[in-house]
Amino acid sequence: MLKAYRDHVAERAALGIPPLPLSAKQTGELIELLKIPPKGEEATLVDLITHRVPAGVDDAAKVKASYLAAVAHGTEKCALLSAAKATELLGTMLGGYNLTPLIDLLDNKACAPMAAAGLKKTLLMFDQFHDVKEKADKGNAFAKEVVQSWADAEWFTSRPEVPKSITISVLKVTGETNTDDLSPAPDAWSRPDIPLHALAMLKNKRDGIT
Repeated sequence: MLKAYRDHVAERAALGIPPLPLSAKQTGELIELLKIPPKGEEATLVDLITHRVPAGVDDAAKVKASYLAAVAHGTEKCALLSAAKATELLGTMLGGYNLTPLIDLLDNKACAPMAAAGLKKTLLMFDQFHDVKEKADKGNAFAKEVVQSWADAEWFTSRPEVPKSITISVLKVTGETNTDDLSPAPDAWSRPDIPLHALAMLKNKRDGIT
């Protein structure tokens, strides 16, 4: 799995674009490597599970969240990821498959602080807001912290200030520009892969664009 992914990274680098995120199948293979890490690959494996799996409700995110939840709850052991680290990583997944594990971990004495920290920065809660509120109403101190943090908009106020000014570039072209200049129809097949599709931008020459 690692060799194939490194080959993919090299191919994309040659095009000047980042690699694709891991698929559900690749994420499953990565998890098997995390369980029995090849010598010398430990840092690479942790980096991949941390940064190269999509967040949210992608199929790969489901695989990642399920494994991290098991490590956090202690039903899976991983020499490279502690329960606290697994909880921290769950807290970076934005919403979706990570929510139920994080909410459950508010009752876990060891991992509750990390679970609360992750939930404070998670906005895509939908109906699971009520699960946190219910725990808060029943006296869970960490759930109370999360609800208060949401009320105080700490997810926003903790972010860097918006710059006073922003420098941008404006391109003036002859006539008008349209979708086909920026996203040519013959390259529609690559639209799901945004970095790759961006290479087709302005590929069709016309007056005013060189």
